[in-house]
Amino acid sequence: MADIHRLRERPGDSEKITINLGFVDLGHVDLLVREGFYSNRTDFIRTAIRNQLASHTDAVKQSIVRNTLELGLRNFSREELEAVKAQGGRLKIQVLGLATIDDDVTPELALATIESINVLGALHASKAVKAALADRIR
Repeated sequence: MADIHRLRERPGDSEKITINLGFVDLGHVDLLVREGFYSNRTDFIRTAIRNQLASHTDAVKQSIVRNTLELGLRNFSREELEAVKAQGGRLKIQVLGLATIDDDVTPELALATIESINVLGALHASKAVKAALADRIR
């Protein structure tokens, strides 16, 4: 199996999500918090998610390699995209984690250099760049 390219991680960054739980499930969570197993609901949910991810580690690794995903944080700067453009290249961006396109990247530069974007996690870019690339974002 090929090596997985792990990008640097910034543990302080996170993405907010919202979930809906049934009243009984929520009651169970609150009971475990009250009994001191977890410090709060968020602690319980993070622990549950990490446990599920750990139980699927091998499948995730195989999928990352199979889909040639970059893992972690990946930033695309104006300078990098200008170099791609100068070489006549186009990027197929595939990230599991956080992909960012710097604020000084113009929609025109993004259109000229980015063929497609597939992010499992979050994509941070200006509204103008996201709008320009809307049909290329999966």
